[in-house]
Amino acid sequence: MQRRRWLQSVAALMIAAAVAAPAGATTLVRAGLEELVSVNDTVVIGEVREAHSYWNDEGTFILTDVRVTATDVLKGNPKDRDFTITILGGSVGDLTTLIVAGAELIPGKSYVLFLNKDDLPGVHGVRTVQYHAQGVFDIVQARDGRRAISQANRHPLVPDAFGRVDPPGGAKGLLLDIMTQAIRENVAREGARPEVQ
Repeated sequence: MQRRRWLQSVAALMIAAAVAAPAGATTLVRAGLEELVSVNDTVVIGEVREAHSYWNDEGTFILTDVRVTATDVLKGNPKDRDFTITILGGSVGDLTTLIVAGAELIPGKSYVLFLNKDDLPGVHGVRTVQYHAQGVFDIVQARDGRRAISQANRHPLVPDAFGRVDPPGGAKGLLLDIMTQAIRENVAREGARPEVQ
């Protein structure tokens, strides 16, 4: 039993290392707000209702299903207000799989979430946070109003093409109203672009 757990832990760490960055990347390259909006099909402000961790069907990796209630849909289907996302890692029994720079979603907390469909170990086509910590902004109350602070502030990022390493808003984050307006403007610009055939 102990040997099986050890093998599962080693397998989980190897998979985590392989998938801990956005698809096609090997590290977390700094993503700006415009990029986060354009590469994800859903952007919401929402509250985490509950989370449930479990082994995938192969028993090789722990995943967590997180139920979210959207208070505002900034991109995507405006009727899609109650849904589940799946993230890498979690705890089952006395075993925890921790994803370095992974999304951290806690029941009762509110976030700005950048979501897309993707394949994870043992599951296909699930809604997830592809950009891991960069795709989650904690909503906090500050003196000047509600702010959205990127979880990527907790992790080093590789500079983007312009040499920037801080996530959007930096350590202080963005005022939620200003961020919401910027996201809506980016979505509107996307809708105005002609489709490439």
